[in-house]
Amino acid sequence: MRKRTYEASYAAKREICAALKKLMAQKPLGKITITELMKNSGMARQHFYYHFEDLYDAVRWMFDEEAVALLRRHGGVMLWRDGLLQLFEYLQENRAVCLCALRSMGRDHLRRFFETDIQTMIQNTIQMIASELCCPMEEWELGVLTQFYIGALSSMMEDWLLGKIEGTPQQLIDFVDRMLRDYIRGAAIRLTGRLPDGGTLPGLGE
Repeated sequence: MRKRTYEASYAAKREICAALKKLMAQKPLGKITITELMKNSGMARQHFYYHFEDLYDAVRWMFDEEAVALLRRHGGVMLWRDGLLQLFEYLQENRAVCLCALRSMGRDHLRRFFETDIQTMIQNTIQMIASELCCPMEEWELGVLTQFYIGALSSMMEDWLLGKIEGTPQQLIDFVDRMLRDYIRGAAIRLTGRLPDGGTLPGLGE
């Protein structure tokens, strides 16, 4: 019985959010009313409050269910590129909805949807690349570098949505990967005076 109740509640949430996405593609969130939303979802107005506190709560649930879940399903170190790629593809497919959320809720609110899951993914990836390049990293440096790339990735995501930068999802993820690897290669050279392939830089090393 409890399972059926949960499944019915989940299905209702999905229907409400599907209607919300259609409206968000047409107008700012502040101009959408609960009455209008529930009419579009084919449910009575009061049913909205069985599932969400307000429209912002519905938007948070929608992003967590649809977008953030893409990152969680690709939490493994070797799959981080796939997770981020699917996230950017989701943003591309739902650009109008994401822009509505960005403009209605602000940059900080949209960023918080992804930061926790991106943090784990980026930190694990940095550790993996550092291990591949035989470049041990202190905890404080790992923490600072992780936060730096979280901020950079979040800003890139927002600017891309706003049309300030161009590129396909694949191009953006390839760029992030190169930036991470280039930094760690540079750190390895700085610490050892040697290239990752064992070569020596002029004037450095033995």
